[in-house]
Amino acid sequence: MTDIIPIILSGGSGTRLWPISRKMLPKPFMEVAGKPLLQYALENAALVSDEALIITNKSYYHMTEKLVETSRQSPKIKYLLEPMGRNTAPAIALAVREIQAVYGDNVLCLVLAADHLISGNIAFQKSIKKASYYAQQGNLVVFGVCPTSPETGYGYLEVEALSDEPQILKNFIEKPNLEKAEKYFSEGRYYWNSGMFCFTSGVMAEHIASLASDVWDASEKTFIESNQMENVREFFEESFAVQPDISIDYAVMEKAESLLMVPAGFGWSDVGSWDSVAKVTEVDVNGNSANGIKDIHFNNVHNTHVENTNFRNKAIAVIGLNNLVIVDTPDALLVADRDHSQQVKETVDWLNSQKLSELTELPATVMRPWGTYTSIIQGNNFQVKRITVDPGQKLSLQYHNKRSEHWVLIQGKAIVQVGNEEYETEKGDYRYIPLGKKHRLTNIGEDELVLIEVQIGEYLGEDDIVRIEDIYGR
Repeated sequence: MTDIIPIILSGGSGTRLWPISRKMLPKPFMEVAGKPLLQYALENAALVSDEALIITNKSYYHMTEKLVETSRQSPKIKYLLEPMGRNTAPAIALAVREIQAVYGDNVLCLVLAADHLISGNIAFQKSIKKASYYAQQGNLVVFGVCPTSPETGYGYLEVEALSDEPQILKNFIEKPNLEKAEKYFSEGRYYWNSGMFCFTSGVMAEHIASLASDVWDASEKTFIESNQMENVREFFEESFAVQPDISIDYAVMEKAESLLMVPAGFGWSDVGSWDSVAKVTEVDVNGNSANGIKDIHFNNVHNTHVENTNFRNKAIAVIGLNNLVIVDTPDALLVADRDHSQQVKETVDWLNSQKLSELTELPATVMRPWGTYTSIIQGNNFQVKRITVDPGQKLSLQYHNKRSEHWVLIQGKAIVQVGNEEYETEKGDYRYIPLGKKHRLTNIGEDELVLIEVQIGEYLGEDDIVRIEDIYGR
C-alpha cells in the first residue's frame, strides 16, 4: 500500500472557529462529531496507504504524536516539524524532498488537510484511484467538490462544464463575495477547491523547480540542514525562515499547464466556520444541534448550534432564537448569526489589537507533552489550576521567580520533588512549593494523576518558568 504517500498538512490557527480553536490548540485538534479533525485525516490516509507524512509546527508535535498513538486507524507516521508557518508551497516542497529521498521520483503523493471532514470511504478510495491514474500520466491533479450552495468561504475551480469525469482546469478563483458566489453556483461550471492534490513526487518537484524556483531552492538548504531522527525530521529556524510565504496554488497550480480536476465523489467540508460545524453535526427536528453539552433546553428555537467546553458541565437554556451559533468556553463566549460566522476572524483580529491575545493563543485547557492544565479561576495575586499528568510522565525540573505554589493531589500517585527532597504523594496529600525553590511532579501510578494547584504571587504568567531539566527538550 506504500505506492501512494499521503502528505497531511497540519497547521493553521482556525481563527473563524474561535473561541475553541486557538494558536496553541488549533483547528486540527478541535473535536467535531466526537473526534478531533486530525483523527479523521489519519483514518482517511489509512484507507489508501500504510505510511504517511505529517508536516506540522514543532509546538504541536507532542499533541500530534499522542493522538496518533491512541488512534485505532492510523498509518505509520513520519513527522516533518516546522519552527514557524510558511504556507503550503514550502510545506509541500519539503514533503516532496522527503519522499524523493526515501522512495524516489515515481511514488504517488496525496495532499490532505488535517482539518477537513471527508465522508464516504468507498467513494473516497475510488476518487483517489482515479486521480492516481492521471497523476501517473504526469499530471498534477486537484480534487473539486460539486457545490451545494453559493459559499463565500471556499475558493472555486472553473471548468468547461459539470461532469463526473476529470477535466482540464481552466482557472483558480479566490474566495468570492456573495454576488459572485451566487453567479458561480447558478452557471454550473464551477467546483469548490478542496485543497487536495495528487501527483508523483518527481512531477511536483519539476513543477516547483520551474514555476517557483525561489521556493524549491530555499527548501533545498532547509532540508539539507535539518535534523533527521528515526521518524522525525526537524527544520531549523535560520534556514526555514528564508522560505517564501506562499500557497501552492499561487506558486505552482495557477501556472501549471498539465493540471486536471477530478470531481470528488465523496462528501467534503473544510469545517471553516461555525455554520459549517453545525451542518456536519446531528440536528433535532427543528434543525438545532449541540456539542459537549448534556443539559441543554431548546424552547421555540430553530437552526441554532450550541457548543460548550466548560470544565464544569453547565446547563444552557436557549429560548425564542433562530439561526444562531453559541459557543461557551471558560474564558470567552461567542454569540453570532450563522450567516455571519465567517466574520469571527474579525473578532480575533480585534482581540489581538486590544492586547487580549491570551484569549486567542491559549485555550482554557492547555495540552502539554505530559498532560494538561486548566485555569479554574484567577484573581488578584492568585490563580487556581487543575493539572493532569499522564501515567509515566513528569513535568520539567523548574522554579519560579515570582510565585509560590500549593499542591493538593486529588487522584493518582506521585513523586513530588521540592529542592533536593522527594516525597511520595497520594490522594489527599498536600505539598508546598516556596518561591524560587526547584521542584518537579512525576506520575508513578498506572492512572492519570490529577492535582489542584494554587499559585500566589504578584505575577502569574506562564513565562515565569525556569527549566533546569526537561525530558521533552523544551
